[in-house]
Formats: sequence, C-alpha cells, structure tokens
Amino acid sequence: MYLKIYACCVTFLCSSIAGSFAQSLIPMPQSVKKGSGSFTFSAHTPIRTDVQDKRAVALLAGQLPFHHKITTGKTNTPALIITERNAATLPKEGYRLDVTPDSIVLTGRDAGLFYGMQTLLQLLPAPTADIANIPCVSIEDAPRFGYRGLMLDVSRHFFTVSQIKALLDLMARYKLNRFHWHLTDDQGWRLEIKSLPELTSVGAWRVPRIDFSGNTLPPQPGEKATDGGFYTQEEVKEVIRYAAERHIDILPEIDVPGHSMAAIASYPWLCVTRDTAIKVNPGSSFAKWFPSGGFEMYVDNSLNPIDERVYQFLDKVFGEVAALFPYPYIHIGGDECYKAFWEKDSSVHQFMRQHHIRDSHALQGYFISRLNKIIQSKNKKMIAWDEIAEGDLKEDIAVMNRFGEKGAVEQIRKGLDIILAPGGNGLYFDYAQSTSEQEPSSHGGDAPAWKAYQYNPAYPALSAQELQHIMGVEACIWTEHIPDISKLQYMLLPRMLALAETGWTTAENKDIQRFANTALPAHLGRFDKAGMNYRVPAVFNYVDTTITTGTYLFEVTQPPVPDARIYYTLNNRPPGDYDHLYTGPVTITIPKGKTITLKTMVITPAGRRSIITRTVLDNSDKPKNEH
Repeated sequence: MYLKIYACCVTFLCSSIAGSFAQSLIPMPQSVKKGSGSFTFSAHTPIRTDVQDKRAVALLAGQLPFHHKITTGKTNTPALIITERNAATLPKEGYRLDVTPDSIVLTGRDAGLFYGMQTLLQLLPAPTADIANIPCVSIEDAPRFGYRGLMLDVSRHFFTVSQIKALLDLMARYKLNRFHWHLTDDQGWRLEIKSLPELTSVGAWRVPRIDFSGNTLPPQPGEKATDGGFYTQEEVKEVIRYAAERHIDILPEIDVPGHSMAAIASYPWLCVTRDTAIKVNPGSSFAKWFPSGGFEMYVDNSLNPIDERVYQFLDKVFGEVAALFPYPYIHIGGDECYKAFWEKDSSVHQFMRQHHIRDSHALQGYFISRLNKIIQSKNKKMIAWDEIAEGDLKEDIAVMNRFGEKGAVEQIRKGLDIILAPGGNGLYFDYAQSTSEQEPSSHGGDAPAWKAYQYNPAYPALSAQELQHIMGVEACIWTEHIPDISKLQYMLLPRMLALAETGWTTAENKDIQRFANTALPAHLGRFDKAGMNYRVPAVFNYVDTTITTGTYLFEVTQPPVPDARIYYTLNNRPPGDYDHLYTGPVTITIPKGKTITLKTMVITPAGRRSIITRTVLDNSDKPKNEH
C-alpha cells in the first residue's frame, strides 16, 4: 500500500530512555510517583522478609544480580524488605513498592507479592562496579483484568517441556497469569490418557512434512508416522507445578466435537463414517473454505454425537484431564464442527427424529449439553469458542470470543462470562506483524503490536454491569507456520508485551508513545542481549509510502533498539551493513521531475535485522496513482 504524504520532513520520534526509569515498566503500573535520590543495591544488601512461603522470595533472589542473604530478623543496614504486613487492604493481585534511599519495601501477598517482584526486577539497572542504583519511586498497582492469557497450540507443532517452561517464565515476567494449552487437534493428540493409550501411541504421530499448505502431501501408502510427541501425565504435573510457582494457571483444551482427526485416527469408531483410512493430518489440506465463511470437509474429523460409546470415551478423557489440572475450567473447543457427515448418516436422522432435534446445529447443542454434564460431574466448568453460543444456548458455560465486538455483546447479553481473544483486534499472534512480504510465513492477516496495544475490551455498547462479564483478554498462537522456538519467539515478541499492558493497565494509563518509544526499546535491548529472537521494529512504522516533496529531512532521533545501527540506500537497492550508515540527520534534495527511493534497515547489536522500509520521495509532475 502506498500512502501519499505532502511534507518537507518526516521525523522518527523516539523519546529518551534516560528520563524516569519507571516509564520503561511493562505493564505500566496503575500509580507511579517519582521520588528523590536512589537506593544503592549491592551484594551486601540483605533481604528481610516475614513471608511464610519463602519460595517466591527464593525465586526473586535467584534472579537478582548479586547473591543475597535472606533473613527474618532486623538488620542495621539498608535492606530489601518483603512483607505481607498490611497487605490485606490491597486489591486482589495488588502490591505496593516503595523505594527510598534507605530501603526498598515490597508489600503484598500471594500473586500480588510475586508481581511486585517482577516490577522490582524491571527497575534494576545493569549493575556497575558491583552496585545498582535504583531510582526512588512509590508504586501502587493491581491488574485491570483477572484473566490475562496466552494460548499455545502444540498440536500443529509440538513444543518440549523445557520450551513450555521458558514460555511460562516469559509470561510471568510480564504478569500474564493464564496459559491456555491447546493439546489436541487434527494434527496431533498431545496428552497422555492412560485409559486410552492409542490416543498417544497413534494420535500423537504423523508423517513428516516441512510445510503446512495446499501443496502438502497427505500420508502416502506405507509411509511411517515419525513426527510428533506428547506429554506424559508426570510431565504435565511438573509443568503445572512450575506454572503455579509463577502464579500461572493452566487451562487445558481438548478440542471436540470437530478438530478430532487425531483422536479418530486412533479410534475410527468415534466418527459416523468409521473410516479406518483416516490418519493424523500432517498439514495437508482436507477442507475447502468459501469466501462467504463456510467450508467443506473432505475427511471426517467430527465425533459421532449419537453414539453412547463416544460419551464413554469423553468421560474417560475429561475424567483424567480434570484429575490432572487444578484450574476450575476446561476448554472443549467446539469450533468449526463440520456437520455434513452427520447429515448424510441415516442413523443420525433417525436419532434426531426420536429426540425431536430440529437440525444439525441443534444436534451439536445436544452434544455440548451432554459433554457439559460430564465436565460438571468432574467438578469443572466449561469454556468453548464462540460457535457454541449460537442459537438457544441454555448451558452454564464461559465463552472464549475470537470474533470481536458484535458476538461479545450478544454473548454477554445472554448472561455469559467471556474471555476476549479477537483476531481482528491484534490478538492472533500467528498473523504477520506487518503487511510486508518480508515477514515470515504466517496464518494470514496482519496484527502489528500497536493493534494489540490499542485494543480496549470495554466496548461502548456495554453497561458497567455488563462489563463485569468480561473475565479478561487472551492472545492466541496457532502454530501451522511456527515449527520451532526461534520462530515462536519472533511471533510473540514484541506483541506479547502489548498484550501484557492491555490485560493489566487501565485504559487511561496506557500511552502508545511511552510504550513504543520508551518502554519497548528498553525491553527489546534486553532480549537482544539475552540472545532471544524477536521482531526488530523498522525505522518507520510503515512498509511503503510515497512523499511528494523537493526536500526531505531523514532524521532518526533514536534507533528502535538501543545501540542498533541504521543503514540506508538512495538507489532503490535493499540496504545492508555495507551501505550508508546513519550517523545524523540527512537532507535529501530531489531534483525537479525526479524521484528518489529511500530504503532503510535496522541491525541490532546481536545482528538481528528489521524489515526494509521503502520511502519514495517524489518531485515529479506526473499524476500519482494511489493504492
């Protein structure tokens, strides 16, 4: 897309990080008051605590730049004091942090205390000569939403326990507290169910393929299924324990009745066609999608809603899931259930007549109702995607909304609690991060970080009472195009930081300029030093633009990542680290009747590169075609 701008100069504005250090906090606290002076933090600074459960304190101590003595007694030297005293007056998950020249006092309990520790860690500058000076500040903080979630699909591509733990660490750093674990789908069943061993001995494995696309071959005769993996129940318990230490609850998802090809490959009698040729899908196409939004499945991937053995199967599956996961909710998917195989089956027609079920949509409602009773019998509550709220829903469930405002308002006015994860508002992190063709392969659409940041779930059509039905927000990462941890990090960052602030910080305390120009560069600099992958912001916030001008001032006040270098060309060639290095403002004169193409690239200290932006500087008299 080209955007015509009539201007003499465009400046990339970026305020200095040298201002108030608290301005670089993510998510931004609810109240920050800057004090005078600083606290000198060193290896000699003791940690004094009255907290009964010392695990969180020990976790904090392990992340501090120096080794510290933890004590319960009084000290005669300036100390870091971690206390539960007077924490009962704080909001849920809230904390208070006071830094003076004489002490650091962190007040909170449970999750609030843990989140205060994360804020303290962000306030710590890199130590110089074995000391770190923390600016004096008073912070009072609590989250906007109780549910601040991130979903990872491990069916399309499997991620190891150690990789899941690393993701939980990253979530905890930014005060996200719900990990939605999408464990089953057409491309793999990832959870051990001891009473149904073939779900993992068969359903966890598929034939190897490099790409997920319309050109991907389905399983070939005699080809072995060697790609995949699953989590044992002992591994799941370890992940749950690890997450709990970081105050993260895990929401498991078992996707039914659609998206069940891996289960059907394991037990073909689960579907109405009973097709024994069905295999775990390796990423090949098995459906046709229509512009109107409908679709046609070539392979049966839906459970049989009239077979009592299916409900016995579900009772076993959800019984073991409920026993494993302490979180009160279980996600059952419920989306994109293809019903044509049901509609072609004579037994299904007979069942619908006997039970006065008017159509296949109502038949799915019957299935959901039966499953909800199973889940309730395990003392759990059901969450599912938008589709199950269609029609005359009478079930006590929560909805995970992915379609946005219209559906959200309707769902809330049915009395349902909802979690907002709308892809159209930037919360699908498998989408590209810009419209550039230089972005890596993605699921479709674009979701730049600013879109997730500027999303406000408080829809104006809702009353204050109706807004109470919003449990929180979540971002989703579907992994068709994310085969490894490096690309997962790239697709997550920096968007996950925008999600964190949207979930935690009140709308009036959010500031896109502060976030983009002060906070984000500081955090990206840390990622760069840690060797993590992330999307490097470009010099400009556009991909392609045209500016009509005779003189252009190319000025970058500060690179988007600290100490990054900016290279540019003026001959329409892609820049590299052998081209013009930006060292200060450059005045570009465009001759009358000519155009000059400015291309820019950012290269970080670790060698990570941004996409290339293209700016056409046009001083011709020819009529311009706008696209």
